[in-house]
Amino acid sequence: MKIDDKIKKSKINKYYNITSKALAIAKKSIAKGKEIQSHEIIQMVECYLFDSKHFEKKGDYVNSFACLNYAHGWLDAGARLKIFEVTDNKLFTV
Repeated sequence: MKIDDKIKKSKINKYYNITSKALAIAKKSIAKGKEIQSHEIIQMVECYLFDSKHFEKKGDYVNSFACLNYAHGWLDAGARLKIFEVTDNKLFTV
């Protein structure tokens, strides 16, 4: 059994949607004076989401899923550092 067989496409789709939803909320919740920091985080999240799709299309589900974890980690860091003023504890670590 290949390691890629352990991560299903449905799991990638689920977490891609969750991270995309969190990103949309973060973009609308930028703390005043934190625009520069938020731009850096948003750019990284968007790049990791793009990379996730790239790996998924290649059938590399492990790296696709890893990219989603990194993407969401950036959003959580922004929430914890109060760069994003978010309160949803299901989408963010707050």
